[in-house]
Amino acid sequence: MIDLRSDTVTRPTAAMREAMARAEVGDDVYGEDPTVARLEKLTAEITGKAAALFVPSGTMSNQIALLCHTQRGDEVIIGEGAHCAFYESGAGAAWSGVQFEVAGRGGLFGPEELQAVIKPPADYHPRTRVVALENTHNRAGGRVFPQRDVIAIAEVARAHGLAMHLDGARVWNASVASGLSVAELCAPFDTVSVCFSKGLGAPVGSAICGDAATIVRARRFRKMLGGGMRQVGVLAAGALYALEHHRARLAEDHAAARVIGAAIREVPGANVREVETNLVQVDLPVAADELVAAARARGVLVSASGPRRVRVVTHLDLPAARLAEAAAALAEATREVVTRKATPA
Repeated sequence: MIDLRSDTVTRPTAAMREAMARAEVGDDVYGEDPTVARLEKLTAEITGKAAALFVPSGTMSNQIALLCHTQRGDEVIIGEGAHCAFYESGAGAAWSGVQFEVAGRGGLFGPEELQAVIKPPADYHPRTRVVALENTHNRAGGRVFPQRDVIAIAEVARAHGLAMHLDGARVWNASVASGLSVAELCAPFDTVSVCFSKGLGAPVGSAICGDAATIVRARRFRKMLGGGMRQVGVLAAGALYALEHHRARLAEDHAAARVIGAAIREVPGANVREVETNLVQVDLPVAADELVAAARARGVLVSASGPRRVRVVTHLDLPAARLAEAAAALAEATREVVTRKATPA
């Protein structure tokens, strides 16, 4: 099977496994794991922040950021379909006690759309406290949030005294696609969440980055949420290897996604969003599960991301030699299900 359900299905390379096996470790709850310290230092440098904290998952890093920035009853402004509201099991309500307000449609928004949903101060309104952006935006098909819009949004947020958080799980992809450095993309934000276990291919781990005082608070929240880990340098070594060796090759995933997107786009009735990074979003005139099943029958795994929407994700475990095979299989599967819909019973 060629597994294109997500870039989270990647497995550690042989070189990464070797680095993990050789990792120097210590008790990280005591702050004594040297490999974690190296990872956090490098992550902070790449994102342009003063400090970083290694955590088990992107969900935890996003939720720690909300805990750092809000009090119970506060409001967080997000784009439609944001991961922190859509894919994190209601954690914002459960742990921080916040509610979410959506700005714009389709995942991205601009400064005017942000301004329109900021609540004025009043006893009967929730207090707007944070603007959280996702870059790249998963449910928008891996779209890169235009940096000019990010800067303009940050100006509005600052004028209202709001914190800025970036869910940058795939900010590495945004950097490669936009040509801007990760630090440039992260500069407008107070806190940034980055993920090592998606396109970079590490087996586990994310980080929250910010100023030194915020990361001190974040460390306490990590412990509170059960994320304090002991000899975790074994995992940090995988993330460190990914940072040092796998960022530049993300361009290969983007190119592969464009090949697959172009193949499916040739099928009449299939609507493929412009491919910006490593996600291919396909809207269909039939149920998404039909294409998922037809693709599986041809040896390719993809996932439904809506009733009539399928997501295809390229990653480092897709061999270049099998790209044409995957693209052809997905185009054939799409043609089969769309034709079946068009053929009268």
